[in-house]
Amino acid sequence: MNVLVYLVPLALLLGLAGLVGFVWSLKSGQYDDLEGAAWRALQDDDEEPVKEKP
Repeated sequence: MNVLVYLVPLALLLGLAGLVGFVWSLKSGQYDDLEGAAWRALQDDDEEPVKEKP
């Protein structure tokens, strides 16, 4: 039962840290362009393929 004295505040602090991190990511614009990364992954803008030496 004494372990709960340590675990409950620790769980609250970890939850608060996660919430602060999420709010920080919202304010810094991490979620502004959700579809851009998906389209950039599909673009084929490689230069020339690397030729393997025999």
